[in-house]
Amino acid sequence: MSSAPRGPEDLVRALRTAGIRDERLLEAVRTTPRAGFAPADHVADAYRDVPVAIGHGQVTTQPSLSAVMIESLGLDGTEHVLEVGTGLGFQTALLARLAADVVSIEIQPDLARRARANLTRQLVRNVELRVGDGSGGVPDRAPYDAIVVSAAFPEVPAPLVAQVRPSGRLVQPIGPGGHEQVVCFLRTESGLEPWRTLTAARFVRLHGRHGYPQDEDDLP
Repeated sequence: MSSAPRGPEDLVRALRTAGIRDERLLEAVRTTPRAGFAPADHVADAYRDVPVAIGHGQVTTQPSLSAVMIESLGLDGTEHVLEVGTGLGFQTALLARLAADVVSIEIQPDLARRARANLTRQLVRNVELRVGDGSGGVPDRAPYDAIVVSAAFPEVPAPLVAQVRPSGRLVQPIGPGGHEQVVCFLRTESGLEPWRTLTAARFVRLHGRHGYPQDEDDLP
């Protein structure tokens, strides 16, 4: 008999095993059906702690890694959050359940359309989804209490630094794409300061005006 996870509770157990302790976050995972955000040919993997392919040479962030990044933001339900890289919307939905509202920006229009449909089906209403260059953030909705960047670059792009509210947090994989350190930063009076290195990981590159040129490969 297969021991593969089959439902949200299996994913919650996997996240607990990975060290996630935020009960609000675990409840958000329990009540947000990942199967509702997975491509049809990957629904069987929805409640396993694995990434799934979504096209454009991209995969979703592994649920436990996404949870580590979200947990580092210390959300209490009052925050205005920016997400760079919507994907198919599962992480977006988790953020929406944990914060007051979320602005999410996705560079690929077809992914944004699919994410919007997924969020609508799941009745997630406190998300504003934009299509565009996430490396520049969404300045007309700034400042943000928290920013999560789901793509890699060797430094935090200057526009994102400017859009974090004083005492706010930003989490981003720092590196060239393919071998990163995921770092949570704090916005202080002197700028954005590294607060904690969370884990090593592999992410696609952050493309855009303040990231890598879009015609470059995702991996070096």
